[in-house]
Formats: sequence, C-alpha cells, structure tokens
Amino acid sequence: MGRRRQAREFALQALYLVDAGKMSGTDALMIVSATSKLDAHSESFARELVLGTEAALKDLDKKIQHLAQNWELKRMAMVDRNILRLAAYELLHRPETPVNVAINEALDIAKYYSTPDSFRFINGILDQIKHQRPEPAAELSPEEKQSRDSA
Repeated sequence: MGRRRQAREFALQALYLVDAGKMSGTDALMIVSATSKLDAHSESFARELVLGTEAALKDLDKKIQHLAQNWELKRMAMVDRNILRLAAYELLHRPETPVNVAINEALDIAKYYSTPDSFRFINGILDQIKHQRPEPAAELSPEEKQSRDSA
C-alpha cells in the first residue's frame, strides 16, 4: 500500500473521530498519530487533509446533501459520510490531486472499510462532485507575469 493511501486512511480515522467524538481535528489527529507508523511527510499530508476537510465541512456537507437525493447526511453510514467528505475536499480544494486518483482512492477505501455496496453510492456522489471542480488556473506567460507584476 502506498504512502498516500496510508495517509488517506489515517485522515479517514481522524475524521471519523471528529464526527463520532465531536472533537476537533487537531485532537483527533493527536489520537490517531499516537499509534500511527506514518512517516513525517505522509502524516503532514494526512494533517492537511483532515484540517482542510474540517475547515470546509459545512460547504462539503451542503454539496453532498444536495447530491445525495433522498439520503439525509445524518442517515448515511458514518464511515461513508467521512469518505465522501475527504474525497470531496480533495476534488474541490486540492487541484494537484488528479480527479481519478481522488475518486479511486475513495472507492478502494470504501471497499475495505464499508459495506460491499457502499462504493457504488460513494462513486455516484463523487462522480457528480467532480463536475463542480474549479478549473485549474492557467499558467501565465512570462510577458503576462511581468505585466501583472508591474501593474
């Protein structure tokens, strides 16, 4: 298993604690990191995912709720809800993560941690969220950069 996958699983564990224990992301990270064997770089990536997801939680939940027709967020399995939050955060707020990577990682994690059919539900929601992903900022030419900097 790759380091990024391990970091995402670490992040899922922390987000689950945030959700179930009604604690802060920082507190959840301390608890999960106490038994973690992640290297410092992977743990840093996981920390960014947890804190970023926590900061964007209201907006992420709103989007997920809107797309999950006839499913209230609070009725979703807690692990599924947090997989969706984590992957939605990556899709919407981490443009350097390729869309297929964010979705495939979420589906693989769901297949391992959730019920056999959950990955279909998660895939349906994430497939819709990927269309809401902001367009990457266009690279400016050297002339455009100079013009912008001198303005």
